[in-house]
Amino acid sequence: MKQLLAIVLVLLGFSSLSAQSKFVDCSLLVAPDYPATWPTAPFPRFQIIHQRTIGPDSAYNIDSLVIDGNTGTQLDVPPHSVARPDLKRPKSGPYGLAYTDRIEPWQFGGEACVIDVRDLLNQAPNGVSPLVKREHVQRFEKQYRQLRFGDVALFRSDYTDTYYRPYPQGHRFISEILDGKAPGYPDPDPDCMEFLATRKVMTLGTDSASMGPLPTLAEPTHYAGLKYGMIWTESATNLGALPSTGSFYILLHPRHKDGAYSEGRAFAVVGGDLPARLIDSAKNKRAVDLSPTMAQGYPLTSPGFATGMHRQPYLDVNFLYSEYLDMWHHTHMMDSMAGTNLVPPSYALPPTDAPVQYSPVVRGWLEEYERKYGKRGVSDMTTEKVPLDWTCGEARVINVKKLVGSTKKISWPLSPEITVEHIKQFEAKQGELQPGDVVIFETGHVNKHYKPEPADTGLWADPIKGDAEGWPAPGPDAIVYLKSKGVRCVATDAPNLGGVQEKRALMTYWALGSHEMVGVEFLSNVNKVPSRAYFLFAAIKIRDCHGGPGRAIVLH
Repeated sequence: MKQLLAIVLVLLGFSSLSAQSKFVDCSLLVAPDYPATWPTAPFPRFQIIHQRTIGPDSAYNIDSLVIDGNTGTQLDVPPHSVARPDLKRPKSGPYGLAYTDRIEPWQFGGEACVIDVRDLLNQAPNGVSPLVKREHVQRFEKQYRQLRFGDVALFRSDYTDTYYRPYPQGHRFISEILDGKAPGYPDPDPDCMEFLATRKVMTLGTDSASMGPLPTLAEPTHYAGLKYGMIWTESATNLGALPSTGSFYILLHPRHKDGAYSEGRAFAVVGGDLPARLIDSAKNKRAVDLSPTMAQGYPLTSPGFATGMHRQPYLDVNFLYSEYLDMWHHTHMMDSMAGTNLVPPSYALPPTDAPVQYSPVVRGWLEEYERKYGKRGVSDMTTEKVPLDWTCGEARVINVKKLVGSTKKISWPLSPEITVEHIKQFEAKQGELQPGDVVIFETGHVNKHYKPEPADTGLWADPIKGDAEGWPAPGPDAIVYLKSKGVRCVATDAPNLGGVQEKRALMTYWALGSHEMVGVEFLSNVNKVPSRAYFLFAAIKIRDCHGGPGRAIVLH
């Protein structure tokens, strides 16, 4: 009866955990009409390009992005201000090499300590930031407890809640401060950072647009904290939904190579037993990174099933050189499903019941699908609408590496199919899947084949062309079975969940979308996940996006 009730809750949109623990989104919406990027030249503006929509030329909604690390809710790491050791400059240090792809994942999160500084909002002249001082932190400590290692110190002024609005109101967020027309956002001064360092706090956050007070203390405050190896969230939001202590807070972000900052997704877990479990794991450094590093020249996006159908390659675009740091600031042009990514229901489903002008071949596949599985369905659930608790849960790793090498060359291009029987065999040995579990298929494919060009063809190109066996991938029957168990999220350490057969891949994605399930693709290091671990993934909160780059880790 208890399991039946849990399944009913899942079917109604609740995980078994949601009755105890609640996920709170602390991230700003990223969209072209919002002040999501730093407004001064030459910082690039965010762009989303809907390259293909479901219709005669595509069975999928496919987007590409132009996105800078200073976009929306974002992460800063030490090389933002700390110079590399080899430069031998006054601000050089070992943390000058602690880029976004090298920070250990345990540092991304911890116990949220919400330091209320709302009394500072707008309490300064135009163009000037009110300063958060050590006295504000001590005020928090007097009321609650002393800060310590493993805490995430979050400065709550409600600035983003108040001023992050679409244009033209959005100019108040940053531009009017820089133009001297409005008071600055509250931020800590360098002495406050020094004080936090004495408390061994390594992770911070602010709901201001930056961690740097204007007009003159931005860099001094950054360096004061980053020189100790701190990392932090800028432009968090909704911090008022968190208790002063006790919740788990984390910021996840794409793993860009040599990034001094990155766009991110911040959220918290409040209530129940889960926050304490995750806090303990992070504090004791029990974390595994499941996302490969993203770098130009690596096979991060699909070459397509036919010529001219490839996805947007992942590109670094340099736009501003820092002589002191000997570093280019850069934006990225990339497919929205580059690297570790989200598959929302809207990826393969149209938004309405209006007839879709599929190609004749795809219409035939749809008729076959609907005869066996029922109506394909529709969905307008783009990335920003996917609940965070759908992509987080107990990690259940199903090892399917025995399928590698199980097909004959004459049948290629072919991906060995992960079937219902393979899942049931796992359950017989490891226990039944439970509602809210995240099922991760371990194929070993990304670990083995993720290499830079010209050695990159083994990941996508060779299997798609039929020069190598495809990676193991679930068929639609497996997806339907997983939904019957209350599973919302299916993940893989292969490039995608569809495999190399175009027809079966589409049916798998139709099954995911029509059963209100999501996918997480392009994981790595799945072989390092312990038997009891909690999977955490979040995609950048981009409006109207049919994919979404993100970061996956487990805490154990």
